[in-house]
Amino acid sequence: MGTEECVVVGTGAVSAEDVIRVARLGAPVRIAGDAISAMAESRKRIEALAEDPKPVYGISTGFGALATRHIPFARRTQLQRSLVRSHAAGNGPEVEREVVRALMLLRLSTLATGRTGARPEVAQVYASLLSSGITPVVHEYGSLGCSGDLAPLAHVALAVIGEGTVRDAEGALMPAGTALSAAGIEPVVLEEKEGLALINGTDGMLGMLLLACEDLHGLLRLADVTAAMSVEGLLGTDKVFAPDLQALRPHPGQAHAAANMVRLLADSEIVKSHADPSCTVVQDAYSLRCAPQVAGAARDSLAHAEQVASWELASAIDNPVVTVDGRVESNGNFHGAPVAYVLDFLAIVVADLASMSERRTDRFLDVARNHGLPPFLADDPGVDSGHMIAQYTQAAIVSELKRLAAPASVDSIPSSAMQEDHVSMGWSAARKLRRAIDGLTRVLAIEALTAARALDLRAPLAPSPATGAVRDAIREHVAGPGTDRHLAPEIEAAVALASSGALVAAAETVVGRLD
Repeated sequence: MGTEECVVVGTGAVSAEDVIRVARLGAPVRIAGDAISAMAESRKRIEALAEDPKPVYGISTGFGALATRHIPFARRTQLQRSLVRSHAAGNGPEVEREVVRALMLLRLSTLATGRTGARPEVAQVYASLLSSGITPVVHEYGSLGCSGDLAPLAHVALAVIGEGTVRDAEGALMPAGTALSAAGIEPVVLEEKEGLALINGTDGMLGMLLLACEDLHGLLRLADVTAAMSVEGLLGTDKVFAPDLQALRPHPGQAHAAANMVRLLADSEIVKSHADPSCTVVQDAYSLRCAPQVAGAARDSLAHAEQVASWELASAIDNPVVTVDGRVESNGNFHGAPVAYVLDFLAIVVADLASMSERRTDRFLDVARNHGLPPFLADDPGVDSGHMIAQYTQAAIVSELKRLAAPASVDSIPSSAMQEDHVSMGWSAARKLRRAIDGLTRVLAIEALTAARALDLRAPLAPSPATGAVRDAIREHVAGPGTDRHLAPEIEAAVALASSGALVAAAETVVGRLD
């Protein structure tokens, strides 16, 4: 576990930063006093309804299409336990630890609002599991994104009652009961409504949205870095990125991206070498000239996604829900459409950013378009293939990203005997976005690797201090131009530098924090 300061969960929304700290950095969790009081107060209302002979959904009835059956008091503990067991029906590969920790914190945050009617001791088990580094095993398939992420959340709830499988803080796979006992955590016996309160939320898709937004902030800056390296290496101009030209189309993201490009290309000997009337190139290709327009639109789309995420973070999602004035009401707030739409939107953004990056890489390799560089940047073209197949790898990834950009949220398969006759597929949208972000990272890394070789081949002209610093960071792990070498390890080294933020950090040592 990490040494991060404890995240305190109260009745208000947790922040996106809190989710990242708990999910990725292993921060422990504590429940605030106001949340304990709120949960205890709303629990009184649930207990009163449990005594009422009139059936109340989720408290004294079955679930979904079985909601018409009244459950006698003596069987309600079994009702909640059976709900969790039956809904823990996930299948396929394990979901990543950071995703499970994010959805656990988000479900805890909703419990802490007092709007679900769950007891404080149930919420405390979630906090204890997170703080102990115990992660329930959740599977890839099982959520339709409406009534929330039922199966993924049910696998977590299963661990809360001491059943199912978990991984401990060291990653060892073991029965939940064994892990909880070793950590001194007492499993809970669920009472009326509590099983339902643990599985009825959009926490999985929201957690993955927040993680994706965090990743994309870094990748958008990297996209500006690699675009600048390509503009430079392909003898493009930086004049098109001038602030007054960008202001003619006042999209905020575009202005930020263009400003980054200007800073990254400042003081480049390569750019200066052809910035005179002797240059015969009238206009650069779109993949160079329009880089800020695409990366800028991506920033604006990300800003919209983060706004949706902030609204979802402020939500208390359950069905039925305990209202502020004490009513217990059914609702449809568990439907994942708002989150699903922006997850799909970001997958489109990722595919387009990668597509433009791949086009710039391809220009470096074509002797008819690379302005004097050797074919495929090869040392001895014909004997050597240079970066020819690196572009193939990029193209294969970009093709996959285009398939992943097909929206999940336009699909719906009715379930629960047509009671749940329209679903969001938000979990599926989130899963494909995670894969897409990995692909974008790899595509940008290959562009950086190829552009670095091109900058070396422009010697004795020097690149800008910023792009030169990025090239030098790559050279610490990958040798410069020469005869063909085993290319896969070099690509993987560049991917590691891209995903760690090292390439952006190298540029920022020269120009300061990029927008």
